[in-house]
Amino acid sequence: QVQVGGSPWYRIERKLGKGGFGQVCVGRRVSATNTNDRNGSGALEVALKFEHRSSKGCNYGPPYEWQVYNTLGGSHGIPQVHYKGRQGDYYVMVMDMLGPSLWDVWNNNSHTMSIEMVACIAIEAISILEKMHSRGYVHGDVKPENFLLGPTGTPDEKKLFLVDLGLATRWRDSSTGLHVEYDQRPDVFRGTVRYASVHAHLGRTCSRRDDLESLAYTLIFLLRGRLPWQGYQGENKGFLVCKKKMSTSPEALCCFCPAPFKQFVEHVVNLKFDEEPNYAKYISLFDGIVGPNPDIRPINTEGALELIYQVGQKRGRLSMDEEEDEQPKKKLRLGMPATQWISVYNARRPMKQRYHYNVADGRLAQHIEKGNEDGLFISSVASCQNLWALIMDAGTGFSAQVYELSPYFLHKEWIMEQWEKNYYISAIAGATNGGSLVVMSKGTSYLQQSYKVSESFPFKWINKKWREGFHVTSMATSGSRWGVVMSRGAGFSDQVVELDFLYPSEGIHRRWDSGYRITATAATWDQAAFVLSVPRRRPADETQETLRTSAFPSTHVKVKYA
Repeated sequence: QVQVGGSPWYRIERKLGKGGFGQVCVGRRVSATNTNDRNGSGALEVALKFEHRSSKGCNYGPPYEWQVYNTLGGSHGIPQVHYKGRQGDYYVMVMDMLGPSLWDVWNNNSHTMSIEMVACIAIEAISILEKMHSRGYVHGDVKPENFLLGPTGTPDEKKLFLVDLGLATRWRDSSTGLHVEYDQRPDVFRGTVRYASVHAHLGRTCSRRDDLESLAYTLIFLLRGRLPWQGYQGENKGFLVCKKKMSTSPEALCCFCPAPFKQFVEHVVNLKFDEEPNYAKYISLFDGIVGPNPDIRPINTEGALELIYQVGQKRGRLSMDEEEDEQPKKKLRLGMPATQWISVYNARRPMKQRYHYNVADGRLAQHIEKGNEDGLFISSVASCQNLWALIMDAGTGFSAQVYELSPYFLHKEWIMEQWEKNYYISAIAGATNGGSLVVMSKGTSYLQQSYKVSESFPFKWINKKWREGFHVTSMATSGSRWGVVMSRGAGFSDQVVELDFLYPSEGIHRRWDSGYRITATAATWDQAAFVLSVPRRRPADETQETLRTSAFPSTHVKVKYA
């Protein structure tokens, strides 16, 4: 039996389900009252959510979810919490008893759901998220299992509720009212792989757009019964699912679905990190495919009608084609980073710089020797289709330089030998055939160096090295392998990584605005990584530009020199 926080006594009847942190059971009121209430604080049956005090969510006392329910509980579409407290080893929340989840409904209806039902769910779910977002929170785990209908056989049975606020986070700072800062931690994933947004997979800070992208996947799942990325297995599952999401166009995802579904997907996958979603616009998309009489809709959409009315009052009339110029520019999330040249330009005082590209192994030595004779050292190298590109310039500050062209990707013995002679790695490139070009120099600021070759981007290792005072100073790839060099004494006060399947334009611009500059970049055929750093000594001119071209940008380089 359970009693917490001044509640009546409840007998635990049966298990309803298990969440990420805790489990939910039916509690039946024991104390003799002749109440037959179906909900409210005196209800005969309630839902009891148990969380063990040693669980992840309870490290610092009561579950984090409690404070979210304090802010949101009982608002539109969020169930009411009546009592909470601790009993024995468990934290317990006493909540309204609800009905089946949308997953249950879909599952019990031979894995199908009508267009009208899914459109009604869309309308009501958008309005629930709008209400939640307006209070400063994002849900963080939108999926069919977390949407519940009211209890069967009651006036609420057609009402939609959003539950499980354990992963909810603030998108708006409660003290300043400002949007939270953008960040990316590629080793952090929160949510459910099948429904998570691409940004969540990539470890970006959660914001309003992520809930809507997850809702889009939820709706398509309910309507089509399957998502194109289901069925991946193994430890690489998250990466493969994310890659598939990136390469599936809204057209392909929504084929056989009415047009509004595709339009909704197109809108939400193009939202910027801190952009305010146009909730009323999204609702009006789906409003056109459900019957005009709200009373006979399979889901109660009153909450949404209120939202449309409010916005309608402000705007006059609302239709999707009214603001044509506002349609998102079609951003195709398709492409192969390693088939493009990405060049990075920094503004600085005039100096001697020269470039060579499409250089075969046999021609490398003569170019480098000629450059050395003219007082130039290699500052940067790259490879394309087993041919090399190099930049040599007079402003490196190096006093001596050696290089090795090797059939191995980062030839350990040679590197160790040069370290002994006080040379440090200053540039690396890898070729598709598994070989590499490693350049090591004297006169760098480096005090110590370490490098790693791995089959996937080694963010965990980078993170560990950051804590030890190292920073990434060069990077390369060979086939699907990554090589990352980190050094102590690199002259950076901070460093971050932007990792994406394409060129992460929004992330790079946000980092630029915060004083970071690109200091290393590399790409495999399906992933691009950019390392951005804050220099300890700020350059006089901080301008930095990037350019993406299909061939080596020789003409553009000349324009930039000028």
